[in-house]
Amino acid sequence: MSTSTTTLPASTQAPGRSIAAWWQAMPLSLVFVLFFLIPLALIGMVSFWDFNEYELLPAFTFKNYVSVFDGCSNMDEMCVTFKTYLSTFKFSFLVWLITLVIGFTVSYFLAFHVRTSGMQTLLFVLCTIPFWTSNVIRMISWVPLLGRNGLVNQSLQGIGLINTPIEWLLFSDFSVVLAFVHLYTMFMIVPIFNSMMRIDRSLIEAANDSGASAWQTLWNVIVPLSRTGIIIGSIFVITIVMGDFVTIGVMGGQQIASIGKIIQVQTSYLQFPLAAANAVILLSIVLMIIWALTRLVDIRKEL
Repeated sequence: MSTSTTTLPASTQAPGRSIAAWWQAMPLSLVFVLFFLIPLALIGMVSFWDFNEYELLPAFTFKNYVSVFDGCSNMDEMCVTFKTYLSTFKFSFLVWLITLVIGFTVSYFLAFHVRTSGMQTLLFVLCTIPFWTSNVIRMISWVPLLGRNGLVNQSLQGIGLINTPIEWLLFSDFSVVLAFVHLYTMFMIVPIFNSMMRIDRSLIEAANDSGASAWQTLWNVIVPLSRTGIIIGSIFVITIVMGDFVTIGVMGGQQIASIGKIIQVQTSYLQFPLAAANAVILLSIVLMIIWALTRLVDIRKEL
């Protein structure tokens, strides 16, 4: 005589499990709503308000968005908004490219050339040392190095390589990109290193046994399997650089424009609706970039 057992669905086996999951997610959901969705909704609402020299006027208007693109209908000359966005995109692309090369190289060395886990941990901690100090301190530390009478110019003049100080080392596009790379390379190293540590080493051995060269193994095995870390690191770096205004202000000598800098200036002049309109446009562009990057890989599945 045989007995058959029927397996009940998971929902009937544990009716309280789904309720418990909702309770566990509630604190994070409340934080997300209170500190992200509600402020975001307020920014969107204020972007449609009017204002004068003295007060905000809660009246629905598209004037702020029209003001953002004022003069862009002229085909003979690029408007200020487009020039500013091009400058922002330029910094984002350069910083992303440089941090990607450095981050991938460092992660590859730590993951595949450092054999002991203790040494990996030690070297990884050394990479995090710059994060032990404030961003502002790390930016200001470049000023005595790159200034007209800084250590770099004095050293180059001392050994006879140059006769006059190099002017573009500080308060230029070069110094802005250098500071960005210094500040945010770690955001690229961490996710790429995490992805590389999860790669099955037997796949690399199989590629070597099949006669693949080191470059073929790197390009056909390691890079595809590190794609999730590359995308996550790219999202971190691009989103931070797109909205940054402190680094551009300090390292650019208040002479280089970016969207974040424009929003900061408009806020300081109490032009909150205009700043909110710029913020909504910037957020929309950043979200489109993130959407495009996440189409390249299913991050939820990979993680």
